[in-house]
Amino acid sequence: MSLTVSKLGLAAAQFGLDGMNASPRSRSPEVEARDILNIAARARLSVLDVSGVYGRSESVLGDLIPRPVSCRVTLAAARADRGPDFVEAEARGSLRRLGLERADTIVVQSPSELFGVHGPAMWDRLLRLREQGLFRNIGISAHATDDPVGVARRFKPDIIQAPASLLDQRLLADGSLQRIAGMGVEVQLRSIFLNGLLFLPPDRVPAQLKGASGRLSRVRRMIAEGRSDPLQAALGFALSRPEASAVIVGVTSAAELSAVVAAASSPPPDLDWDEMAIDDPVALDPRRWVA
Repeated sequence: MSLTVSKLGLAAAQFGLDGMNASPRSRSPEVEARDILNIAARARLSVLDVSGVYGRSESVLGDLIPRPVSCRVTLAAARADRGPDFVEAEARGSLRRLGLERADTIVVQSPSELFGVHGPAMWDRLLRLREQGLFRNIGISAHATDDPVGVARRFKPDIIQAPASLLDQRLLADGSLQRIAGMGVEVQLRSIFLNGLLFLPPDRVPAQLKGASGRLSRVRRMIAEGRSDPLQAALGFALSRPEASAVIVGVTSAAELSAVVAAASSPPPDLDWDEMAIDDPVALDPRRWVA
């Protein structure tokens, strides 16, 4: 398997395990998740991020993960406002449900957790869990507007997870991710598909994003003229970034992961990446979209 494919990581939040009985499907979420994980294992993907999976879903996922676990497993830290004892109990509970003695990383889901009243105690407790060997790394997941460079300087995490994509190049263009990597902090890219915005046909773009529709159409045209497709372009851009050690992708089916692995195995398209960035603040923040 190519080095670019091994740089891929997999986010389990989209497996559908949290809504297993919500609606009938031709294939059960468990079967789909097992196939996804088997493909990931064969492709030797580097990271399995289960930070969006909780409770019973963790137990199901623990039964499905191929053993021995060869990838780096990432968990989410509980919210700081419940106190450090709760954060530790949830971390240990997640490990138990997943059938793991230890995991590679535990990630704080937002820097705002650390700036609250309970933030310092939470961070101290995570440091203690690392010292005890339950986790090799402590990470922080940040948005572009969270000043990830400042967060890295203040807390000195082992890992920063940050959004970057063909469309959202803010943290790359201003050198933020390069500076973070220069501090010895590992950078993992997420949201590389920007909630699938690049894949949406023009008539399905949310109304709030109409201001960016012309730019999106131009990007799609440039990709097509470069004899590529949006999936290859998005992956080629993210996997080529020297700042990042891993690129986390989310899929909902084994077929989607197979397509991702195939696209990542291909040589990156020869495109003018810089010309594809957009600057529409609403388009760059899926939290502001209307479903």
